[in-house]
Amino acid sequence: MKRVLLVVAYDGTQYCGWQVQPHQATIEGELNKALESLTGVPTEVIGASRTDSGVHAKCNLAVFDTESPIPGEKFFYAVNKYLPADIRVIASREVPTDFHPRHMETKKTYEYRIQCAAVPDPMRRNYVCFTFRNMDVAAMQEGAAKLIGEHDFASFCSAGSTAETTVRTLYQCDVRTHGDEIIIRVQGSGFLYNMVRIIAGTLMDVGVGLRSPEDVQRMLDAADRSAAGPTAPPQGLTLVNYEIVSTGEIFGK
Repeated sequence: MKRVLLVVAYDGTQYCGWQVQPHQATIEGELNKALESLTGVPTEVIGASRTDSGVHAKCNLAVFDTESPIPGEKFFYAVNKYLPADIRVIASREVPTDFHPRHMETKKTYEYRIQCAAVPDPMRRNYVCFTFRNMDVAAMQEGAAKLIGEHDFASFCSAGSTAETTVRTLYQCDVRTHGDEIIIRVQGSGFLYNMVRIIAGTLMDVGVGLRSPEDVQRMLDAADRSAAGPTAPPQGLTLVNYEIVSTGEIFGK
């Protein structure tokens, strides 16, 4: 028996998130079906990040155990022919049998993209959150800076979370522009349910003047979901970078 690591990229538009759900198309479910078709035996992957419905990834990680004779570094070639075109395994390799993507120190980076324009670009409709309103990027950056560090992010966690603690550490939270897009880039050791989307929704409120940058600190202090801004739509969010701290290995951009 060996354990194989997969690096998975996907367009999450047509899927109900990562995690297997009854009678729903999910990324994990498609991977399981593809690996079973390839190896001939039922296979279940263990994912590193359980992205939400409609959320995308350039580099999510997953592992599975197999007795297949296919070399670990060849699996990504073989399995892709069994996957739909909006999911691709971009790399694979054999790892130690105790390698577990959720039980190691990592840094994950997400980007949330907002298109600010008079008319939405139909070619980007599945990958950005559109608004016709102008946003104060400097104010958004000022608010974002208050989230960096270790905090209780209870105000930035949706109901239904099973996390044992709402304390998390953000290493980066910044806001920049690229053409007609505003990009919120967040890097942390781990994230709560809907945390990045709530951060994005809160900073968008700051950008249009519904809240001030100073309000962000008050939201953290409140430790109450009702204190923070709305949960931004899923399509603007992409997992873009994944770092395994112990090895320094970086996936994505």
